Amino acid sequence: MEQHKKNPEPDHTAVRTALWRALHLQVDSEPYLIEDEIGLRLIAPSEQWQQRPDMHPTFTKRLRASILARARFIDDLLIEQSNQGVHQYIILGAGLDSFAQRRPDIASKIEIYEIDQPDTQIWKQKRLMELGFGIPKWLHFVPVNFETSSWWEELLKAGFDSHKPALITCTGVTLYLTKEAIEAMLAQITKLAPGSKLAITFYLPLELMDEEDKALQLIAEKGAKAAGTPFISFFTPEDLLKLAHETGLKNIETVSSSNLAQFYFSNRTDHLSPATGEDFLIATI
Repeated sequence: MEQHKKNPEPDHTAVRTALWRALHLQVDSEPYLIEDEIGLRLIAPSEQWQQRPDMHPTFTKRLRASILARARFIDDLLIEQSNQGVHQYIILGAGLDSFAQRRPDIASKIEIYEIDQPDTQIWKQKRLMELGFGIPKWLHFVPVNFETSSWWEELLKAGFDSHKPALITCTGVTLYLTKEAIEAMLAQITKLAPGSKLAITFYLPLELMDEEDKALQLIAEKGAKAAGTPFISFFTPEDLLKLAHETGLKNIETVSSSNLAQFYFSNRTDHLSPATGEDFLIATI
């Protein structure tokens, strides 16, 4: 049995991501890609939280835009899949995802399974209860260590119906996993019921990023290594497509940061635009 801290804390990356979503409403112009201050309420940071180096509104602007773009893309995909009759939603590496709290009108019609590290989940559930959000019966927390435990077995224990299609998403996770762990994850995903859909992000090697994004990426890599969570896996688009085909996924396509910029950032007055380096792989089972 895994040992947890006496006072569990959320993953630092999950906190940063949630605060960036909240910062969007305070420093960027309308129209907002996503309106999400749930994470800010959960974290309840000090009044000086915007003075954190990683919250600098200009220096981290493109990274913030990337987080917003992928969140909006997944929101749109989930709504689309729900309208098509898919009523199970799996989030691998859920962090402080807030769809269940932001959109209960849609979420209440879906069985949502949030999979993440135990400490983050323990902390999040406690904060949801303290803030009065509660934990509805359709929201399932599935604690797991991706490198050492079977997320699939834990998912089934949580009540997931493997005979019905699902949408499964995974963002900001593969960077920290070995290639072997990623291959095992994708192989397991192919066992989902026919009609299921996958949206997962992968990170490009530094040389494939735009010049304006490379410096910040190097800083991020240094910080991640110092924090004990080094960046491990990067994929070229060609390697990614090869991996997906070898795994047995179908209807494979990629969605790049340039695609997301076209979808969500055209004609903005604040010139907000996503950084390069993180692409979506979309596929069906």
